[in-house]
Amino acid sequence: MQHPTLTTERLELRPIQPSDADFILRGLSDERVTRYYAVHYNTAEEVQEQMKFYEDLIRSGTGVWWAFSLKGEGVLIGACGLNELEREHQKAQIGFWLLPGYWGKGYIQEAARAVTKYGFDTLQLNRIEAIVEGGNGQSEKVLQKLGFSYEGRLRESEAKNGAFIDLLYYSMLRREFAAKSPALP
Repeated sequence: MQHPTLTTERLELRPIQPSDADFILRGLSDERVTRYYAVHYNTAEEVQEQMKFYEDLIRSGTGVWWAFSLKGEGVLIGACGLNELEREHQKAQIGFWLLPGYWGKGYIQEAARAVTKYGFDTLQLNRIEAIVEGGNGQSEKVLQKLGFSYEGRLRESEAKNGAFIDLLYYSMLRREFAAKSPALP
């Protein structure tokens, strides 16, 4: 499936391309970005694993990630996408990250709203899930502002950097998105 460019009031989101590897490395090698993220890469060779992940999502039909920039500027500042897409169950998982120089301006919320809308309207999903590492209050705030519901905490569910971490589960249903969309800023 060919996925389109998405636009919002301030952002342009386009599907991630192989030529974005340097940008992906820039973001996913920054410890401020990956502190609560599942992956971290230090070299151009290592980041090829992530680029293969994005390519495999498209090829297998199990998701799509977009890189985004401020409208008209073309300089990439973040990424947002859907993975773990299950057509049978009409659900997928959303994820996102943003370069630190752009934090606190609502860009992730805006990008995630566009991706959520695409998931419900175009992909005809019934449910979009989000998994947040314990302690990542900023991602929780984004999801809450978007209208995602907190479903629960899996205590010490995974090991990361030699410690066990909690995972917090959020979700939104298509009917909830439809009801909340007009009220979203």
